[in-house]
Amino acid sequence: MIKKPLLRYAGVALLGTCLLGSCTTTKKYNALLAQKVNLEREKADCETSLAKATTERTDLSKQVAELTEYRQQLASDTTQLGNVLRKTQSLYADLSSSYDKLMKNHDKLMANSALESSKLSKDLSRREEELKKLNEALAKNRSQVDQLSTDLKSREERLNELERILSEKDKAVNALKTKVSNALLGFNSKDLTVNVQNGKVYVSLSEQLLFKSGSTKVDAKGQDALRKLANALKDQNDVNVVVEGHTDDVPVSKGTVGMQDNWDLSVLRATEITRILTSAGLAGTKITPSGRAENVPLDPAKTAEARQKNRRTEIILTPKLDELFKILEVN
Repeated sequence: MIKKPLLRYAGVALLGTCLLGSCTTTKKYNALLAQKVNLEREKADCETSLAKATTERTDLSKQVAELTEYRQQLASDTTQLGNVLRKTQSLYADLSSSYDKLMKNHDKLMANSALESSKLSKDLSRREEELKKLNEALAKNRSQVDQLSTDLKSREERLNELERILSEKDKAVNALKTKVSNALLGFNSKDLTVNVQNGKVYVSLSEQLLFKSGSTKVDAKGQDALRKLANALKDQNDVNVVVEGHTDDVPVSKGTVGMQDNWDLSVLRATEITRILTSAGLAGTKITPSGRAENVPLDPAKTAEARQKNRRTEIILTPKLDELFKILEVN
């Protein structure tokens, strides 16, 4: 590139030569004039190239600034899940390193050839494609997070509903215990107890209250207790009743009519109690008689006192949990 002062000096020199040497020929003058025109044309070309280079430098500076701003904005959006975050940080570290190199080489790149500029353009395009893929990955993970949040909200609603139903069930069980206990007031606590276990009401009646030894016929006092219990349960439409007969570990006497072992004795006693409850007005569809023989003792000892505890009938009252099961069945 030829500077303006140089052109001025060249013109002055030419003019001075012509003035001082009046013998200069027209041909030589014309040659110098042509040389001056060429120099001015070259000057104009240089100024055009300079303006173009300046414009290109400004455009590249603007692109670098925009990419830097875009990178900073992207960095603020990468607070996502753990694995995605680590991957994103790694990608951004690489990207930051690349940008640092770009900034350091900025001045040098301004003077590089068209080939180097093309290479830079391809590199920037590749980075933009990486950023595009990263954005797509972030959008996908954001969608997954939104779906997880929706699922979590749904599960929380189910859990709240489940807790509500369980709370109502506990209230119902306690109310049922109170009602049964009030109905059976007056009976000896050693012969009849009402307790709540595992969300169920257990009415335990001793053998002394219900049966004579080895018999399956309920005594009058026991029938009175069962009728009172049936009256208390008549309006409890959402309660299932299981009658469990229990014996001690002493086998039934050989030759006892209709019984081979304690299984028969426990089942027959449970069945007899079920008949009394249904004859007192309790719906048969709600009652299930069963016998457990000696297999579920209250006291495993072999003493007379322990065996007396084990000879009992347990009437188990279980609230229906249809609404609860429906919630649990929902996927």
